[in-house]
Amino acid sequence: MMENQVDIENDGGGGMIDEEKLDLERNFSTISESGSVREPLLKSKSRVNNTSQIAIVGANVYPIESLDYEIVENDLFKQDWRSRKKVQIFQYIFLKWTLVLLIGLSTGLVGFFSNIGVENIAGFKLLLTNNLMLEKKYFQAFAALAGCNVVLATCAAALCALIAPAAAGSGIPEVKAYLNGIDAHSILAPSTLLVKIFGSILGVSAGFVVGKEGPMVHTGACIANLLGQGGSRKYHLTWRWLKYFKNDRDRRDLITCGAAAGVAAAFRAPVGGVLFALEEIASWWRSALLWRTFFTTAIVAMVLRSLIQFCRGGNCGLFGEGGLIMFDVNSGVSNYNTVDVLALILIGVLGGLLGSLYNYLVDKVLRTYAVINERGPAFKILLVMSVSILTSCCSYGLPWLARCIPCPVGLEEKCPTIGRSGNYKNFQCPPGHYNDLASLFLNTNDDAIRNLFSSTNSNEFHISTLLIFFAGVYCLGIITYGIAIPSGLFIPVILAGASYGRIFGRALGSLSNLNVGLFALLGAASFLGGTMRMTVSICVILLELTNNLLMLPLVMLVLLISKTVADSFNHGVYDQIVKMKGLPFLEAHAEPYMRNLVAGDVCSGPLLSFSGVEKVGNIVHALKYTRHNGFPVIDEPPFSETPELCGLVLRSHLLVLLNGKKFTKQCVLSGSNILRRFHAFDFAKPGSGKGLKFEDLVITQEEMEMYVDLHPITNTSPYTVVESMSLAKAAILFRQLGLRHLCVVPKKTGRAPIVGILTRHDFMHEHILNLYPHLVHHK
Repeated sequence: MMENQVDIENDGGGGMIDEEKLDLERNFSTISESGSVREPLLKSKSRVNNTSQIAIVGANVYPIESLDYEIVENDLFKQDWRSRKKVQIFQYIFLKWTLVLLIGLSTGLVGFFSNIGVENIAGFKLLLTNNLMLEKKYFQAFAALAGCNVVLATCAAALCALIAPAAAGSGIPEVKAYLNGIDAHSILAPSTLLVKIFGSILGVSAGFVVGKEGPMVHTGACIANLLGQGGSRKYHLTWRWLKYFKNDRDRRDLITCGAAAGVAAAFRAPVGGVLFALEEIASWWRSALLWRTFFTTAIVAMVLRSLIQFCRGGNCGLFGEGGLIMFDVNSGVSNYNTVDVLALILIGVLGGLLGSLYNYLVDKVLRTYAVINERGPAFKILLVMSVSILTSCCSYGLPWLARCIPCPVGLEEKCPTIGRSGNYKNFQCPPGHYNDLASLFLNTNDDAIRNLFSSTNSNEFHISTLLIFFAGVYCLGIITYGIAIPSGLFIPVILAGASYGRIFGRALGSLSNLNVGLFALLGAASFLGGTMRMTVSICVILLELTNNLLMLPLVMLVLLISKTVADSFNHGVYDQIVKMKGLPFLEAHAEPYMRNLVAGDVCSGPLLSFSGVEKVGNIVHALKYTRHNGFPVIDEPPFSETPELCGLVLRSHLLVLLNGKKFTKQCVLSGSNILRRFHAFDFAKPGSGKGLKFEDLVITQEEMEMYVDLHPITNTSPYTVVESMSLAKAAILFRQLGLRHLCVVPKKTGRAPIVGILTRHDFMHEHILNLYPHLVHHK
């Protein structure tokens, strides 16, 4: 067995004590059956990659693994593929479309019932507060508001802190990392799904300045992962058709569909959901996936429309026509003049500046909260309760700064508003007057956005009111994101952007042809572009939200300006969070300094390789003392004339093969027996990490001296690059193909057939700059 390896999940065996290492080297650096000495590769460079092996999930640190998106073309796979009949291929295609149909139905239902939950819980709380205010019981009204908020917030925090820490936050960075090939602890587990749903309902109902849109993306991905598990041997749910989906490649497609469905359910924007998945979430795309995501989001839209029609008759409690975000500003005139274009440019620049500042402050707050959250669940819950009390004080206290405004004459709706929502909240004002700041703060976030986008009364909100609301939402959004509840960033960003957009509309007055509602929409677009750095998807989502296609040129322009300005300062908020959590995300482009290196420069060691027919004891030792997930297989005489690379074998496949115990006493080929004993599905990847582990193996001392043929399970066509290839090219190839291992072969003959293995961690800045510190200036 040959040495010198870096692999994705471990530091190349760096965890072994020196004695164990020496013993392992003694076992592996032996004379082969043919009598030739097998020396370790890269003997002069015993480099170990210790970087980016762990990441933050929730508030805890967990080891990171990569996903096997590559098709393993071994003899078992080829035998299974040749044996498949046309009816089985049809079953596979039919089931794939059936699963995306179920993903669309499930995500649509979850999105609908989440909105019903939020509208009814928050509606009850706001009605109680409003009734007490009408009775002049101001202290009791605050106590009721703050008490309900704290109880709801504590329940949401307890679910996250005690059951599923991975459910905290929006979940979009985690889904984005998964589709990039990173598998972190429990980010798509069933417990995470349940806590995400109920925690999001409780958190949004608690009055936090958060949205349920980001959590809906995570929810859709969790639903897709659950449906795409390919059955369960533990619960005897191993229907033959489901076996086809026991691989990361098909799960990746389903989770992409689930993420798109989540956006469609949150915004009622099916096309926007597809574009969001394409632009922001997915790292790998193809035309067939476009069809399936579009089909999934179309199903979501149909489910939501049907259920909304059902609720219009008052069958859903306090949930009426509102709730699901749909802000119709189609009544506004979209003719614009030179002043409007100049104002638009200024809004775009302001959105870029405020968005980059927002991202900077969110990053600092998240790092601060990480110190608090790592102290344990109790501190997480206390932090949530503190932020909840602060939010309640702002929501109830700030409206007292606003003066009462006489109700406009000739309104269709009642003024002051009777009930939980509406544009004209009475608060502490006398009859016939309303408090415009209370109409924004003491409403659900969705209704507050609807009020800001309203154009029926351009003087409805004073400029001072909008400034106070902007400052409050901007600050509360920053300090709220990062606490232990499911929370999205879309709503706080839209609220803040719509506020300063409406300020521009009020300031321009008669100089502008656009009404204040359309300026609020442009402000929201500019702030979204400044924080999230997406253009196409946000543009389409906003147009689907507002039902105003005439605003398309203006929204496009403001998004491009805000993104360009913000990119001059920092990265998008989700990219920052991915980096802060330590997730080894591969960007679509290589860093410039990578062009100064070649693939052979960053190969780490030690590498462990196996012969085509290997002694069982050598394999057991390698699996026991390392956590590598891929091992080169090298054929040597008498099985080949010269040493040659046969392929790559996975750790999970070795465990299944050893557990089957198809060993021989002699070093001979026995692949035919293995092909008869095993089926390709025996080596399929199990769901939720329930696969065979090394501790499950029971190998006797006698079996340790026997041999096993690795040819049937060896991927005979792994992706390889020559050692002199530019590291930048290798990085782009690695990402675009969705690889886990990339074999590096020598440029000249007469050397060992493999130089090393490149994995995700070898392309990380920390590892490269640790090997070559002088490149830090080039970076």
